[in-house]
Amino acid sequence: MTVTVMVVDDHPMWRDGVARDLAEREFDVVATAGDAAAAVRIAGTVRPDVVLMDLNLGSVSGVEAIREITGALPATRVLVLSASGEHGDVLEAVKAGASGYLIKSASVAELVDAVERTAAGDAVFTPGLAGLVLGEYRRMAAEPKDADGLPSLSQRETEVLRLVAKGLTARQIAARLQLSHRTVENHVQSTLRKLQLHNRVELARYAIEHGLDTDPETDPDAATTTEVPPRG
Repeated sequence: MTVTVMVVDDHPMWRDGVARDLAEREFDVVATAGDAAAAVRIAGTVRPDVVLMDLNLGSVSGVEAIREITGALPATRVLVLSASGEHGDVLEAVKAGASGYLIKSASVAELVDAVERTAAGDAVFTPGLAGLVLGEYRRMAAEPKDADGLPSLSQRETEVLRLVAKGLTARQIAARLQLSHRTVENHVQSTLRKLQLHNRVELARYAIEHGLDTDPETDPDAATTTEVPPRG
């Protein structure tokens, strides 16, 4: 299926150039927007697979637009394309719900690959930024938390969740577990539904916060289900 994309940037020449580059590579660019308010409004109408969004969008920030879009449209993934590589900007965007973060110095080939992978559900970052995000989640995991009831994940869902937390893509997980790419995606989607999360970045954060990015201390074949704390 053709991936539908919306491009959001307050610089018309850059916005139109990116839209043209994506359209020439057979993406369906369904809309563009020049500010955050328009992005939220138009995204709600066209419901794209991927919103490619800058952060510097005037009076309303791209971070707020990300929060509103991902909150209202769980099936839409947001990939940030920004000139800023500041750690604070990256972390704020991801915490708001962005599935990935790309610096504007990326080549067209890197952009195309990032959009394709984001649409497929991968968390995509400019090299070096993924480690920053995972490191922040590990720091947050060390903070005290409350715990409530326990939803059950199957053994296979837990295995996939552990590998997501380690930063592996769906294809890498499929190779590691000797499964098809589609089977891995099915497990990821099932886990997202059970934990009421929206994307793979949130899933990785959840897993890290609950210590699932480390190797299990017991034989993984010893049980068929794992009790996992709910989000909260």
